Formats: sequence, C-alpha cells, structure tokens
Amino acid sequence: MQMLEVRPMAAALALACLALPAARADVVISQVYGGGGNAGATLTHDFVELFNSGTAPASLRGWSLQYASSTGTQWGNSVALPDVSLQPGQYFLVQLAQGSGGTQALPAPDLEAGLALSASAGKLALVRNTTALSGACPNGGASVADFVGFGSADCAEGRATAALSSTTAALRGADGCTDAGDNSADFSVAVPTPRNTRAPVKTCGSAVNQPIAVNCPALSVRTGAGGSVSVSASDPDSIVNAIRLESGARAGIALVDVSPATGDGGTAGAVLEVARSVPAGAYAVQLRFGNNEAQTASCTVNVQIGRSAVTPIPQIQGTGDASPLLGQRVTTAGVVTAVFPGLKGFYLQDERGDGDGRSSDGVFVYVPAGASVSPGQRVQLSAEVDEFHTVTQLKNVTDLTVLGRGRTPVPTPVQLPEKVDGELEQHEGMLVSLAVPMTVSQNYFLGRYGQLTLSAQGRLEKATNRFRPGSAAARRVDEANARRRLLLDDGSAAQNPTPMPYLGRDQTVRAGDRLHRLTGVIDHGPATADAAGPRDYKLHPTQPPVIERVNDRTAAPPAVGGKLRVASFNVLNYFVTVDQPGAACLPSGTRSDCRGADSALEFTRQRDKILAALTALDADVVGLIEMQRDQGAALQDLVDGLNARLGAGTYAVVPDPAEGVGTDAIRVAMIYKPVKVSRVGAALSDPHPVHNRPPLAQAFVTPQGQTFSVVVNHFKSKGCGGASGPDADAGDGQGCFNARRVGQAQQLLRFIDSVKAQARDEDVLVLGDLNAYGREDPIETLRQGGLVDQIARFNSLGYSYVFDGEAGYLDHALATASLSAQVSRAVEWHINADEPVVIDYNTEFKPQDLYAPTPYRSSDHDPVLLGLELGGR
Repeated sequence: MQMLEVRPMAAALALACLALPAARADVVISQVYGGGGNAGATLTHDFVELFNSGTAPASLRGWSLQYASSTGTQWGNSVALPDVSLQPGQYFLVQLAQGSGGTQALPAPDLEAGLALSASAGKLALVRNTTALSGACPNGGASVADFVGFGSADCAEGRATAALSSTTAALRGADGCTDAGDNSADFSVAVPTPRNTRAPVKTCGSAVNQPIAVNCPALSVRTGAGGSVSVSASDPDSIVNAIRLESGARAGIALVDVSPATGDGGTAGAVLEVARSVPAGAYAVQLRFGNNEAQTASCTVNVQIGRSAVTPIPQIQGTGDASPLLGQRVTTAGVVTAVFPGLKGFYLQDERGDGDGRSSDGVFVYVPAGASVSPGQRVQLSAEVDEFHTVTQLKNVTDLTVLGRGRTPVPTPVQLPEKVDGELEQHEGMLVSLAVPMTVSQNYFLGRYGQLTLSAQGRLEKATNRFRPGSAAARRVDEANARRRLLLDDGSAAQNPTPMPYLGRDQTVRAGDRLHRLTGVIDHGPATADAAGPRDYKLHPTQPPVIERVNDRTAAPPAVGGKLRVASFNVLNYFVTVDQPGAACLPSGTRSDCRGADSALEFTRQRDKILAALTALDADVVGLIEMQRDQGAALQDLVDGLNARLGAGTYAVVPDPAEGVGTDAIRVAMIYKPVKVSRVGAALSDPHPVHNRPPLAQAFVTPQGQTFSVVVNHFKSKGCGGASGPDADAGDGQGCFNARRVGQAQQLLRFIDSVKAQARDEDVLVLGDLNAYGREDPIETLRQGGLVDQIARFNSLGYSYVFDGEAGYLDHALATASLSAQVSRAVEWHINADEPVVIDYNTEFKPQDLYAPTPYRSSDHDPVLLGLELGGR
C-alpha cells in the first residue's frame, strides 16, 4: 500500500476543520413593552430589553435603538446606546417613557431615555450606528442588527408579533435565545418581565425543554364555611403563563387570582375557591397549565366538603360593642391578615364577609405561645370568645389547622371623621385602609409605646382654646375631635420599641406632619400611659405609612419686628440640685422636692438644650417659669451659661423682690440684657395667699427713656391632687383648680395696679404659664380687666402645649391697652410642643437615644416671643 503524504498546508486545513466553532457575539431585542403607566398597567414605564445570545462579549458602543410607528417611514425617534460590553447571556434594560398610571417601577435600568412606544403596535430596530433609518421597511440593511415588528406593524422579520397591551409585552422565546428570523414565531405575548444587567445570565444552547412541574394540594372544608387552596406550577426553562379549569368543577367552584410566572423558572399561581353554597361531597377538579413553549400539564385538586358547624366571624362579632357569643367555644375559619408577635396573636378575617356593615368581619386571635401562621393563609380553629377590655377576641385556641392559601381580603376603605363617635367598632379586627391623609396631633408616646395620635382634617385643637367652656361651640369641637381621632400603634404591646417606628427627617416626627397610605387592622386600646384611662380606636399598620414633613423645624423663632424682644419660657424644672440620694431641695429640704435632672449627665444635657433655645430666642427680657427656688444658684447658672456663649455681661439677673418668691419648690424669675434696658426701681412680688407661686414684676427703661413693666406668672396647674369644692373638676374642660386660677387672675389685676403705680407708667406686659387655655375663665377675667391677648391677636391657631392630642396655649402674653398698641408681633416658637418627648434630655426610657444639644424638646412648653416698638415718653 502506498502511504499518502500529508503536506503542511493540507494538515493545517484539516486541523482548522476539526477546531471548535469561533466565539460569536449576537445582540438581539429580547423584550418590547409600550404600555407603561397606561390605564390598567402595573409597570410605570415603557422599556426595551436587549440580550447577548452569542458566545462572546458584545459592545454596544456607537449603536442605537430606532423606533417608528406601525406604518411609519420616519425613524428619528432613537436612543443612542452607551459604551458598554454585554457578556454572553447578559441582558440590558432600556427604560423609556413614563405614563401617568402604574404602581410598580422597573428594576434598576441600565439606560434611561424619554422615547414613548405604542402600547399595541410599532417597529423597533437595533442599529449598529446612529444614522437614522429611512423607509417603511429597512430591516434588510447591513447596519440593522435586529428588527421587531409588533401588532399591526407593516414590516417585521417574517411576520409581526401579536398585538401588545397595557399588561402584555413581546418576549423572545427561551429567555431571548430563540431566533428563527420570524417575529411571530420567535416572540410570545405575555406579562412583561424586565431584566437588567444584574439579572441571572442565560446561556443559549440546545437543551431539551423541561416539563412543567405542578403543585395541586387537596382542599378539605366544612359545609357552609367555604374555602380555598393555592395551586402553582413552574418550568425551569419556560414561563408558565396559563392556568384554567379543565373539568370537575361545579357552580360555586372557581379559579381566581391567576398570576402568570414572570420569567423562566418562575412560579405561576392561582386560587381555587369553593363557595359556602357548594354542598357536601367529593369533587375532583382538574386544572391545566400551559407555558410559552406550547407545553401543557394537568393536575387534579381533590375537594372534600364535610359537614361541620363553623361559626363565621361576623356572627362571633355581632352588631354590638360586645360579642353575643361571649364565653362560648366556637369553631371558625378565615384568612390571616396580620401577625403581630408583639401582641401575642394574629388577626383573622372572613374571606367575603356577611355583607352587614354593622358587624365586623375580622377578629383578633390571642395565642400567647405563638402560632405558625402567616398572612394569606386560610386557617380553621376552635377557641373561646372573650372581651379583652373593649375588644372581642378569641383565646384558648385549639385545633388550629392551616387549610392552605386563602384570598386575602381587600382592605376596606375607612373614612374619617366618623359619622358618629364609635363607628369604627364595625371594623374592629378588620383590614382597612384610610381614605384620607392623617395629621399627627400628638407624638408624646412615640418612644415609650410606638404610638402616634392622628387626626383627620388637620390637627386637633383644645375646644376651650377657641370657645368658652361649656358653650355649644366648645361641645361641638369636643365631639368632632372624638370623631376625627385615631391612634397609630406599632403592632406591639412592648414598651420602648427598638427600632422606633415612624421617624422621619431629622430623626423625628412632628405634630402637624401628615401620614399617607395607612393600611392595617383596627384595634381599640389605651390612648395614654394609664391602662385604666381613656381608650380609643387604633390602627396597627400592615405596611409602613408614608410620612410627609409639613411642620418644619426652624433654627430661630419667627420674626417679630420691633426694637425690643421680650420672651417667656417654661424651662421644665431647671434645677442645679441633681435628684440623687442625699439631695435636698426647698421647701421640704429633702430629695422629694428635687424635680429636675436625675444625674450630672442629664443636667448637662438639659442645660445645653435650654441654653441653645434661649440663645436662639435672643430676647432682651426673658421671663422664666419652673426655675428651682434656691438662693439664686439655678438662675445664676443659667445666666453664666448664656454669657459664656454670648459674651460676658450679655445677660443679668433681676434680683429677687423684698417680698420673696413664694414657698413652692419652683419659682418664676427674670433675666435681661443690660445693654438694651435698665431696671427701674426694685422688683415687686405679690405675697397674697391665693398665689402658690407669686408673680414677679420689674419695670425697665430703654436708653431712649421708654418705660415698660413685665410681670411673670405661673398659675395653679390643672392636676386634681387635693382638689375639692369649687376647685373640683366641673367637667367643662377647664380641669381642676379653675376657681383658684380665677382668683389668681383677679388678684393679678390688682397687683398690676401696684406695678403701674411704682413704675408711674401704664405699659405692662403679663407673661407666663397660666395653666388656662385661650378662652377659659382665668383668661377671660384678665381680658375683662383690660388686658389684650397678644397670642390671639397675632395667631390663627395659638398653641404652646399639646395634651391628649389637643393643642392650645397655656403660655400667654397679655398687654395693657397702652402697650398693646406698641406690640409689633407675638409668636410661639414651636420647638417643644410639636416634638416627641423621647428626644429630650432624660436618659431613661430611650429605645434609641436621639438626644442632641439643640433647642428641640428642651422643655414641654413652647417659648413665647414678642416684638415691642415703644413710643417716646
């Protein structure tokens, strides 16, 4: 045999024929969606998805996407692609125009552009340059890398895809790998599934299509209870996009909530519902599933309906405040709407309700040991009907069985204010959504209990702040406030929650801020720290609300004009004697009268906040309330602190009057700027026994010779300890010791005459915490005595304090008629009443220590500031 000689060139050719195929890049359009933000759309934006179906990296540098209408010839609508390289199997998401609807944003786009696509029909070209195409059908050009016609487009690769819609996109088969050169064959119309460069890589190959895997559990329910079960299917390499009833169903058995998979390997699901009306028996319900590769699979759901006495939740709740079945054991079923370990239970709601608006469809299930349930599950259980305080609940739970996935009820829209107080009882335990934004009226319990007091139609105002106590108008405000109010809780009975809920900008939430998108379950419970105190309806959110900052902090008080600034400030027990073992404070000489900071650290924190507030107030005369009554150390410490910040001699102390400053643990005091005013004569006080904290008066004169007097006051508080006879609470909103405060106001008017006489001047300004709101009897007494209310004069809603969610002003500025004409403006600087107490100087009860040495929550009262434009004398 003659051996053949293999020449070198032939050998090289032979080796080349045996080599692996060269790597190639092949970028295609893998998905088109033009319905973003249209009516009925879920996604907010149009998009185009690109895909490298090749085996080598592909650069998009210098490429463009170009678009024309379904019959258009102009291709000027284009998007220049960036200089990026797509790896084999990598997607690239181009976010296009946004519509006015939709609820779901796209995944983070790789490129954003403003191009708007048709929702149903059009033409898209992937071009290897940025030169605009021309003509109706340029898809054969060498520069065109890929071309897709969809809907009624007059040009396509092969035939166009089916028409798209607001809820469907054109998806290239096999996750972008299918490319037979025919748009109608390569693409299916299905739910849009946008993928970006961070999506899992898809390697194109010749793998055999995997089968659809189905999950169809059995359903066992009792007659009259109805029920449902979740079914699902997935396919590792395809999109399961169709589920339908095949056979075995009868009236009352339906397939609902069909949810196609969103990508290869994703899960498609549906709920098979059995109505209460379906009679007992066994039903073999056959379902058929399909995918975008024309594969199908079937399964059978075996439905067994047995006979049982199931009591629907609406029958347990009844139409009154308490359950008609109190103390009885019942078997019931429903869908879990919320699980709150902090409340030691979960909320259960009837899937459809009974249609009676007077009875609630939900109930709280108390399981102190915990229950392995989750929202959306349908469960059946037996339990005892109980009334916990004012809330119907189920306790001593047995036979808790998860029946499968249920149909979570749509939150019931609730409108506030209530038409009548207590109307929310009909929604107790139900999943609801608030139809209106709610305003924060109180945040006092935010840090301690995770609770806010909200109100519809703006914040709540104390009735007697605007109307006379006991009047029909005041009663209407009280009644309206009750109907407007709702507590926002945190789904927990624990104290000092960590993390603290509902914090917004600057790590606070201020009274006056608004909350939107409130959805949760209705409960009823304490409105204050007193478990035996007033109770109100509350909402435990099932999703975080949106907090809108409406009431901004300000770094300084509003401008008041005038050449002189006069302020008053309740400094909330400013004691230099720290409340620790061995401390001694007046009047008892024991620790029990030390009301301020509990440690040196707390005092430093308190001092820094007060100094920050007084520095920003920048007043020429300041009346101080709740200063420690000592030998002057507390007052001097405050002045020393201010002068250390502002310069030596900036402030000075008004010396104590000869009559003294009373016998209480706290006192009123006054400081001033000697460069702006000088004292005229000695300070005065009124030792009349009606005053437990006597007023302090001082006359001042400006360098221009203008004289005026300031009287600082602190009337008896509204607390009821020791109140009796005329000082008892009359139930008209003024609290206890109203008669005492009226007596103090009457005596103050007499004292003002003495002040005028000593100063030989009619200009008198009355400041301080009078513990009476704007239209209460003590203030009316002062008005009738000739004083003019400057807060009411300059403010539509005057408030310096918030109590039980209602705002009003206890801190007053009243002027004699002669001085009133010289007041340029009076304001309250809202640094305290609107802030949560959890940010104050105290160190206890702090789930998060949000303290900062700023003016905010330096006290519980807002300071008052006035501008004076004094005339000559």
